[in-house]
Amino acid sequence: MRSGTIILTNDDGIHAPGLRAAAERFARAFGEGILAVAPSGQRSAVGHGITLGAPLEVLALPEKELGVPAFSVSGTPADCVKLAIQELCPDRPVLVCAGINAGPNLGTDVFYSGTVSAAIEAAIMGLPGLAISLAGVSPKGYELASELAERLARMILREGMPQNTLLNVNVPPVDAALPGTLRITRLGTRMYKNTYRCAGRRGDARFYELSGEDLDLSGEEGTDAAAVARGEISITPVHLDLTNHAVLASMEEWLR
Repeated sequence: MRSGTIILTNDDGIHAPGLRAAAERFARAFGEGILAVAPSGQRSAVGHGITLGAPLEVLALPEKELGVPAFSVSGTPADCVKLAIQELCPDRPVLVCAGINAGPNLGTDVFYSGTVSAAIEAAIMGLPGLAISLAGVSPKGYELASELAERLARMILREGMPQNTLLNVNVPPVDAALPGTLRITRLGTRMYKNTYRCAGRRGDARFYELSGEDLDLSGEEGTDAAAVARGEISITPVHLDLTNHAVLASMEEWLR
């Protein structure tokens, strides 16, 4: 079923508890052939940025740190996946698992999320990508999410994944979860009330800090947000093609 390395990564940093939980679970489940390559520090909401024009510092960690071979990278989650596949992996990887993220990645979050972007980079490079996020952070939550990540990884390796496709998975808080309830969903629209706070001044410069709160976590029926709000685990297949095909044909009329 498996003939290559599984790459683990995240956007919370190489020392994040979610990555450690995933590494421990995958090491027990799959044995050898697990490689963790993650940012050296917090990189949440960096999106799909990659580093150009500057060298990336790559540091090998003692295997006792995560229980699997691991590298810390000074760049973004997408950097980590590119480096892992092209330079650090001893063979052609078979899967990239990004997470376990501390916090949900629902709806339009996927455009900002470094975790989801890591799985997107895997799909761009022709590999199955799995992004998994935890809405309510707790030791039991990480345990549930890592168990689910293993289960989905086995399914992907057995069944395969269509080209240019990744899975975006969101696990509700454990105290609200409906055990074993999985929902295949579409992306919803997650709305925020964003506020910029002036954090200080220096000369003519002003410094602003962004904060926000959720306006709507329920979403329309069938969406990832609606499922998580009900305590269900949401699994959303995401495709790289962002084309609005419904509009494509009608726009042809504009040129006539």
